[in-house]
Amino acid sequence: MEHSAIQRRISRILQWVDEITSRAGAAALVAFVLFSFIIALAIVGFPGNWEAGFSTVASSITLVMLFVIQHTQSRHQVALQLKLDELIRTSPDADDLLVHIEFAEDAELIEREHDQIAHHESLRESDEDDANDAE
Repeated sequence: MEHSAIQRRISRILQWVDEITSRAGAAALVAFVLFSFIIALAIVGFPGNWEAGFSTVASSITLVMLFVIQHTQSRHQVALQLKLDELIRTSPDADDLLVHIEFAEDAELIEREHDQIAHHESLRESDEDDANDAE
């Protein structure tokens, strides 16, 4: 799936925004601006149009940040999934059906989860049996 130059540029911008806003300094700056705005509102007597403007700006920033976070999390999830798929492919004992399991039906995911739980429980039981035999 080929992405256009515009899509790649938007992706890079969203990653940059995520990188900048995820720093502690960004949180401190937002807290300072918010505190300053509250003080300014108190000084001028809490005019309604300022509050409406602030509410509009805050809602707009929240909406944009929702998409920024969604984009970067999705990108990181795809990268992580590709790494895990590569590890599955390289392990001779791994179940190759797990590659791209994220696209499976819910019933198959639940069935595989139960199989994994049963497998881990049987391993624990055999480890306990081995420990009891050693005593």
